[in-house]
Amino acid sequence: MPTEPRVPLVVSVPDEEYAAGLADLDGVDVVVWDMVRPHPRGGELRYVVVPYMSHLRLTDVVPGLDALEAIQLQSAGYESHLAHVPAGVALCNAAGVHDASTAELAVALTLASIRRIPEAVAAQRTGFWPPLELGQALADRRVLVVGYGQIGRAIARRLAPFEVTVTAVATRARAGDEVVDAVHAIEELPDLVASHDVTILIVPLTHATRRLVDAALLARMPDGAVVVNVARGGVVDTDALVAECATGRLRAALDVTDPEPLPPDHPLWRTPGVLITPHVGGATTAMRPRALALIRRQVVALRDGRRLANVVNA
Repeated sequence: MPTEPRVPLVVSVPDEEYAAGLADLDGVDVVVWDMVRPHPRGGELRYVVVPYMSHLRLTDVVPGLDALEAIQLQSAGYESHLAHVPAGVALCNAAGVHDASTAELAVALTLASIRRIPEAVAAQRTGFWPPLELGQALADRRVLVVGYGQIGRAIARRLAPFEVTVTAVATRARAGDEVVDAVHAIEELPDLVASHDVTILIVPLTHATRRLVDAALLARMPDGAVVVNVARGGVVDTDALVAECATGRLRAALDVTDPEPLPPDHPLWRTPGVLITPHVGGATTAMRPRALALIRRQVVALRDGRRLANVVNA
């Protein structure tokens, strides 16, 4: 007796490049949807990929997606979407996609701040050749990586060749790896920042981490310490950071800010010793091939009845 043909898995992706990357998958029907306006096949969609760095509210786009099983983000962060996911629908983040790009930027920001690259750029603009002074090196510094997930480990691995001492902090203490001897618990953070020259933040923004780096924690950092934030702006108390950097006691290199985007008149733009990049940590040429590889794995898993990866609302 002949078997009935399998109903194709209908998925949506934000652009033609992603669609082309899935075109060879059997049993999969791919449509391009930017999620800005309703799609004529919305009722068939079982897996949708949200456009990168989108400000869409899921509550505005999921009505009518009656077959929806999974929403795929292209960001590692997911906190702003959790409350808007329909019951029974999996929300998947892009853990692993941005490891290389974000880790590169974390190291670049650290080096740029320690080696005073912003001051050199400012001098170049005016044609001024500053007198030679003995500067700081990253070598021999003590670097604290706060948040030791996939990106945290990628940062630590890239820091190791710079002849630094790397210490890792996570929610709970655990055994170390090839880079760090041990992973310390977050409760140890106040004591750890006091003995480290650089603190790199790569924790998710949650109720527990919002303003984790407050005035009290900043005050415990040694003179000349550098705060590098590639996590979320809300992890740091912005006013407290401005106050510390304005005195010259601390420096900061930030890919994220609170508020974000940072208003043109915000004092953080003009605070001495502060370097700002406009939330570009994951937005490099390394992102799309890794995102496509993740999406392919997810689509195949859903088609074949296997568990999805990176589900953050299970």
